[in-house]
Amino acid sequence: MHAWPASEVPVLPGKGRDLRIHDTATDGLITLDPGPVARIYVCGITPYDATHMGHAATYNAFDLVQRVWLDTKRQVHYVQNVTDVDDPLLERAARDDIDWVALAEKETALFREDMTALRMLPPRHYIGAVEAIPGIVPLVERLLASGAAYELEGDIYFSVEADPDFGKVSRLDAATMRLLSAERGGDPDRTGKKNPLDPMLWMAAREGEPSWDGGSLGRGRPGWHIECVAIALDHLGMGFDVQGGGSDLAFPHHEMGASHAQALTGEFPMAKAYVHAGMVALHGEKMSKSKGNLVFVSRLRRDGVDPAAIRLALLAHHYRADWEWTDQVLQDAVDRLGRWRAAVSRPDGPSAEALVEEIREALAHDLDAPTALTAVDRWAALQEERGGTDEGAPGIVSRAVDALLGVAL
Repeated sequence: MHAWPASEVPVLPGKGRDLRIHDTATDGLITLDPGPVARIYVCGITPYDATHMGHAATYNAFDLVQRVWLDTKRQVHYVQNVTDVDDPLLERAARDDIDWVALAEKETALFREDMTALRMLPPRHYIGAVEAIPGIVPLVERLLASGAAYELEGDIYFSVEADPDFGKVSRLDAATMRLLSAERGGDPDRTGKKNPLDPMLWMAAREGEPSWDGGSLGRGRPGWHIECVAIALDHLGMGFDVQGGGSDLAFPHHEMGASHAQALTGEFPMAKAYVHAGMVALHGEKMSKSKGNLVFVSRLRRDGVDPAAIRLALLAHHYRADWEWTDQVLQDAVDRLGRWRAAVSRPDGPSAEALVEEIREALAHDLDAPTALTAVDRWAALQEERGGTDEGAPGIVSRAVDALLGVAL
């Protein structure tokens, strides 16, 4: 599966700062020191509907992580998956009486278009669940052979008790885990499981549903969590720097994925930092495909909204915050974009060197984009009030905003 084209990232003078970011597993800020190549895995979409603002906010957060790393002169090895076979996709295809493969391909293509328009840096490896199946099957077989997995009526389940570190990602109690498991794709009430929280690794073939050769597992399809584990281990290895996604993925998805990987390798942890973006609401409720309360990136683009304004609307909120999308949020972003473009269109202006360092400092401290935006606002206001004599300043500001915030002025 191919990703989307990369926009050029300007190289700024000097060097950025190491990223200090919130880690869900420790519930605190940690300083990441990735070495010359930073490794990040971000969970991708299940392509049964278009990209909404909640998706965009999540991918924007991890785009900032990459930009901070690039500014420190590191390379970035970024991997993202596409869950291109799963119950929601099959259910939507059946509802609309269309082929599930065609639906997945259509929505994945639209996602690529949205990411390109928003100037999100593409992953080096963009892997679909279906194409990962040949790598998933041997992992499930290994877990079975080690006793970390078991068979139940043809399905294969992972035993959470096989990982002594289970629970260290989300830090939730058992009752909360069980509740969230039921809400987020698990089956805690299935009779015969060793532990209600045990997640499915391999689903035996069901009549009328797609299935693949699973070797000794029989025909079927993979569970959700093992998909990401197989892709991450194959392309990044254990102990990569950041596992990212929305806050609703901390449990069960990232918790289970970590336990799968740790049981497979005997190593801990799977990722040095588990980083989660907040949820975006509309009319008082979290945007979700199941509720249908969505604002789509593609629809805003069709309505003539500049993608740079959409990105500024996202950047105006701290990535870990839960916030609500409103018409005013978008209008504020449109107005801000206009002020910034007017400010950098002049031939000279106030010195920009201090501004670049302010943006770097803000982003290095847990991706504090709102503070970075305020710093640019101050420079733009000063430019409007009295200008300056530094002929290179507007160009420096324009390149810094592009390189660090992903906004083309």
